[in-house]
Amino acid sequence: MSVINNPQAEELIEAFELFGDWEQRYQFIIDLGKKLVLLREDEKIEANRVHGCQATVWLVADVNGDVMEFRAESDAAIVNGLIAILQRLYSGSTAEQVFSFEIKQFLGELGLEEHLSPTRRNGLHEMVKRIRAFARASQN
Repeated sequence: MSVINNPQAEELIEAFELFGDWEQRYQFIIDLGKKLVLLREDEKIEANRVHGCQATVWLVADVNGDVMEFRAESDAAIVNGLIAILQRLYSGSTAEQVFSFEIKQFLGELGLEEHLSPTRRNGLHEMVKRIRAFARASQN
């Protein structure tokens, strides 16, 4: 599946194009993160922690039939925004949809690959790996 075939990805790309510079885009990302539904305290455990992120990130998946919903939270505002983007892209997806979505192409179209610090970029990729691991486990 290309980014073109993902309505949530297209909406995000269109939203990013409304902002003239990266300072405004970063603020948009942070604002997205402010709307996250926070995890319960009992979900913030080591088993739900995403390693490889500069910030502390917890990620959980709820599976209902073959559809997955992802919830996550971080202690960093920009990372919460990245989580909100990933939720828009992946929540409500089947495992097949998770695997077929071209995240690198999407991140390239947004410009995130070149505008995130290497540690933030690595953390983002670790969150995607974790989402894919949940998808793989849901197929069993």
